[in-house]
Amino acid sequence: MTVGLFETNLAGQGLRIGIVQARFNEDVCHGLLSACLAELMHLGVEEEDILQVTVPGALEIPLALQKMAETMQFDALIAIGAVIRGETYHFELVSNEAGAGITRVGLDFGIPIANAVLTTENDEQAEARMAEKGTDAARVAVEMANLTIALEELAEATEDE
Repeated sequence: MTVGLFETNLAGQGLRIGIVQARFNEDVCHGLLSACLAELMHLGVEEEDILQVTVPGALEIPLALQKMAETMQFDALIAIGAVIRGETYHFELVSNEAGAGITRVGLDFGIPIANAVLTTENDEQAEARMAEKGTDAARVAVEMANLTIALEELAEATEDE
């Protein structure tokens, strides 16, 4: 095998993207979603190639991602949510479990998942980060979908040799 380099590919044409958005901390989640959708369109993902569903909160995101991954209809998925610290341990529980679940779905199904679940100390931090994080999620989903497709094609070509 020769040494090579896969270039970053942010071309979204033809990609199918699934988005799971939590409704808890709704204003922040809408900000994340708006930035994400705008960037997906900018990268060339067609509106009809995006499926967006909502769930009550961050803990419900992994199950919805799993059900979307099971369909094998998506090139990448995006998790959108906001967990803002309160006065109890609940923040750590929700943050850790949601993150672990999102990662597990991606690894179990071999599908890229952009994790745009903000975990912040307060509302101001969440609002300050939502546009950038939403944009980043779109870019990560498109880049990783293209990389995954390229690596799968490489594996198939290697098998045919």
